[in-house]
Amino acid sequence: MANGNGMNKHLTRQQYLDLYYYMRLNRAVEDTMVKLFRQNKIVGGLYSSLGQEAISVGTAYALEKKDWLAPMIRNIGALLVKGVPPRDVFMQHMAKYDSPTKGKDGTSHFGDLEKLHIVSPISMLGDLIPVMTGVAIGGRYLGQKIVTMTWIGDGGSSTGVFHEGLNFAATQKAPFVLILENNLWAYSTPVRRQVPIENLADRAKSYGISSYIVDGNNVVDVFATAREAVARARAGEGPILIECKTFRRLGHAQHDPAEYVPKDMRAYWEARDPIAVYEKYLTSEKLLDTKSKKEIEEKIERLLEKERAFAENSPMPPPEFAETGVYCTGDECHKIRPKWERPQAEVMPPKSWVKPVWTVEGFGAGQSAATAAIHFGDTKTALAEEPSAAPATKSNGTKTNGAKPAAKKSAKSAAASAARKARG
Repeated sequence: MANGNGMNKHLTRQQYLDLYYYMRLNRAVEDTMVKLFRQNKIVGGLYSSLGQEAISVGTAYALEKKDWLAPMIRNIGALLVKGVPPRDVFMQHMAKYDSPTKGKDGTSHFGDLEKLHIVSPISMLGDLIPVMTGVAIGGRYLGQKIVTMTWIGDGGSSTGVFHEGLNFAATQKAPFVLILENNLWAYSTPVRRQVPIENLADRAKSYGISSYIVDGNNVVDVFATAREAVARARAGEGPILIECKTFRRLGHAQHDPAEYVPKDMRAYWEARDPIAVYEKYLTSEKLLDTKSKKEIEEKIERLLEKERAFAENSPMPPPEFAETGVYCTGDECHKIRPKWERPQAEVMPPKSWVKPVWTVEGFGAGQSAATAAIHFGDTKTALAEEPSAAPATKSNGTKTNGAKPAAKKSAKSAAASAARKARG
């Protein structure tokens, strides 16, 4: 397990400013959607990532263009980093016809398999872990050298599929990075009422994989840690878990006032706002001044004004559209073909052929005994610890087998035996 600390992670000036831009864009997009929600223009729920922007932005920024991700409801920042335009986010929440799902689904439930390599979220928490493990294994099989990433909350890490999926990823050494956002609350349940451990990253030990713990409000720390984890996964070290410690500053969704959160806890985390903390650092390091900050703010304002106008002017889907696209009809729906980046002969017989017999290291070759069924390491068997008895010699010079002559029954034991017979 590793811990990241500090802001200085040897980034270029542009990388520092990119992280700042995407965090500001993330927050501005969500602020715009709050206004749309209050105007009754959002269909369904609206979930906020206020105070968690550094996690979505920092982790997604560590991926390469060819890599795959699958966001959850609080990972709009990751979508923006991947290249999703704000208008798509707006229209998706507004169920507009020009949205990625043509108005058939809401929130962040959309993907882009062809260009941006985004897998749509799954409502059942934890289910994206085995899915993205499968994408990672598939990419490795095709020779694509990709890494996959998804996110899970502290509450979602208590689901069965979290453990099943992580175990599957570990046994397959999948090039997969899991971001565990520990924001201290699973809806209204505090994390201490969910699990009896201090660090959720400790769960990685159960599956023999590496893990990191990082300050989720420090975007540079998050990025640097994710970048290292992605590089290790791509190099063949298997899956890696990153626990980002943070705080969910709003309720589960817009309908939840989160009055169950202690006021002093909220005040503590509001003082550690990731954007404010990062802005202070950039200013102190002469990476951001008043002029450049204003330019970024105006750029975001112009962009969102245009994107919001496009979304609001987009039509609602026509009624007759409801019966279409319910089931995938093959190529008429969308074409999915394997994209080979290695010779197919490498994974086909006879080159990939192996004998259909398992070779299990250590089985029948324990260090403590040649016939051991499993490997016991340096642990000695009870038999091996007993000193061997030297053969006894009779007075006539012949050797015995070392067994001691049977002791005569004592008078007391003989009397007890007689009494038992008398009672019988």
